Amino acid sequence: MLTGRERLELSEIAEPVPSGDEVVVRVRAVGICGTDMKIFRGEIPVAYPRVLGHEMVGETLGTSDGVPHAGSRVIVDPSVSCGRCARCIEGRQNLCAAGWLLGRDQDGGLCELVAVPAANVHPLPDAIDDVSAPFVQVLTTCVHGQRLTEIAPGDRVIVVGLGVTGLLHVQLARLRGAGLVVGVTRSAAKLRLAEMLGADVTVPADQGSAFDRVMEVTRGGGDVVIEAAGTVATLALAVRMARPGGRLLAFGTVSEAAGDFPFYDLYFKELVVSAPRAAVPTDFPVAIEAIASGRVRVEQLVSRGADLRTAGDAIGALTMEDLKTIVRV
Repeated sequence: MLTGRERLELSEIAEPVPSGDEVVVRVRAVGICGTDMKIFRGEIPVAYPRVLGHEMVGETLGTSDGVPHAGSRVIVDPSVSCGRCARCIEGRQNLCAAGWLLGRDQDGGLCELVAVPAANVHPLPDAIDDVSAPFVQVLTTCVHGQRLTEIAPGDRVIVVGLGVTGLLHVQLARLRGAGLVVGVTRSAAKLRLAEMLGADVTVPADQGSAFDRVMEVTRGGGDVVIEAAGTVATLALAVRMARPGGRLLAFGTVSEAAGDFPFYDLYFKELVVSAPRAAVPTDFPVAIEAIASGRVRVEQLVSRGADLRTAGDAIGALTMEDLKTIVRV
């Protein structure tokens, strides 16, 4: 339980009692992501105490309408919506005004048992093991983003920021037929990993010539630029790297309130900007199939492992070089 800023404690809590539209899931593994880190550090406010964790895989312990039989392995969609408002009815449940997120607005998956809406569980094939399964939820957000910002065959795609989501975007862009995929980050290790996962060119972001190098290899900028680091500076760089008439996928969650930004370029280049939020249920089958088939590789993205007793130490020790921490429950 997160009891305060950067304070995680192991506690005993009552077993969940599901309502009529919920099912209890015995959690098997949880992925720790950048949103968890921002909550842990107090950059995203939550009510304390709070059980973190929204990238969770487990097995159902009971049956309910529309829920697989007891013992089925499932991935949990942590975005809960009302199902009745205008946004839900039009298939944009991620924008539900009454919606909330497990692990942020209510207790999440860093525990043994959690009650979740029956409509929010998706069965997993045996081809996806427990360590890989938490990446399904992460990949759904990338799938959702690339549905909003279409990549056409032959497009020059630049991915700024090569953390977990950036490396997933590299692979998705390749699957969608990008003609050139360029990865940009400061980390030498992540640049090498991006090359292994399908990037044609990688550019160290901390070199003064980074912008010129990207302009050279793309012959004037990206048709699509995906910002996946979540800072004002990297979003500004993404704008600068887009070609006139290009598309910008502002994927990273920026928690900063101010910073230098090339506002005029948005007008001058006539950029089409998309800023996706989470995912919708129809993104899950796509993500599940992509990982199960091996077309999107995630095993290289695990950098740490932990259990409930060591999760606090593992989360507190994370650095910018780390990718995904998987907590086995």
